[in-house]
Parts: sequence; C-alpha cells; structure tokens
Amino acid sequence: MQVIIIVMIGHYIWLAVLYLLAGAYSGKNPWEVLRHYGPAYLTAVGTMSSAATLAVALDCAGKSKVLRRDMVSFGIPLFANIHLCGSVLTEVFFCMTISKMLYGSIPSVGTMILFCMLLGIFAIGAPGVPGGTVMASLGLITGVLLFDDAGTALMLAIFALQDSFGTACNVTGDGALTLMLTGYAEKHGIKDEKIQSPIL
Repeated sequence: MQVIIIVMIGHYIWLAVLYLLAGAYSGKNPWEVLRHYGPAYLTAVGTMSSAATLAVALDCAGKSKVLRRDMVSFGIPLFANIHLCGSVLTEVFFCMTISKMLYGSIPSVGTMILFCMLLGIFAIGAPGVPGGTVMASLGLITGVLLFDDAGTALMLAIFALQDSFGTACNVTGDGALTLMLTGYAEKHGIKDEKIQSPIL
C-alpha cells in the first residue's frame, strides 16, 4: 500500500511539473485547462483505459477557453495513444521495488537507464487499454532486468492494483501537452483550421 501511495504522489508531482511547463511555454493559465479535467480523471480511474476515456477527455478539453479547438481535436486523440507517462512512471518504480524485494538489490544505474530509454519507446506503441504498457514491455522486464517468472507475475499483479491511477495521470497530462501544442501553433502563426472532432 505504501508503494502505491508513493507512486500516486509521484503522479501528482509530474502533473504539476507538466502543467507548469505548459503554462510557461504557452503563456496561458494552465489551471484553465486542468480545472475541467475532473470528469476525465474519474472516468480513467473507473475504466483503466485511455481509449475508453477519450470521449470524456475531448469534452473536458473542449470546455477550456485557452485551448484551440483544432489542437484539441488533433492532440487529445493522439496523446491518448502515445502519451502514457503515468504508466511508465509506475512501471519503473515498481520494477525497482520488486527487484529489491525478490532479488535483494535494485538494478544498476546503467541497466535502469537502458530500461527507461527502451520503455519510453515501447510505451509510444503500447495500446491505451488496461495493462497495455506493462504487457508491451514484458520483453524488457525479462530481457533487460532479467526478471524470472515469479518477478514477472508479481509485476503484472502489482501493476494492476494501481493501473487506474496511472491511466488517470496519462489522460490528465494530455491536457498539458495540448496546451503546449496550442502555444506552439500560436507562436508559429499556424492558422486555426476550425476542425472539429465528430465527438465534439
């Protein structure tokens, strides 16, 4: 339980950093995006799926006055499939915890750097479904971290306990990235195409 609480605190710290960076880059108030994300966060907690939360996330982002509608229609569906920061943060922390519990030591710094770099690539291709990130990275867990069957099974089990909160972090972070997209479009004079998703 303590591990899960620590991971959740890590999620909130990362979201705070992400929204502050998005606000600094775009020159807009990030709270105007974040304050609308309550329904999407709760939906993600209930479904454990970024894909299943997509319609709610689009609706929440569409309510923000600082996000361009064309950036919402483009960015939210894209990030729902490739931006899995909460799941990646959780998996890295749990891998270190399980390695310490079962094998007596945390993997070396070099091994963890390699694992994190490869995991970041694998996560982009992971499906936005419950457990998608950890399932896509099982080869890394066994091949890079050298987990045996017991370690892999424990990783799958403990990851499932918090996957809902990892997904909520993923979905909520999409709003910050869309704010960055909006800032980029405005700084580079990209014309608003007035495109709308059918869901909006």
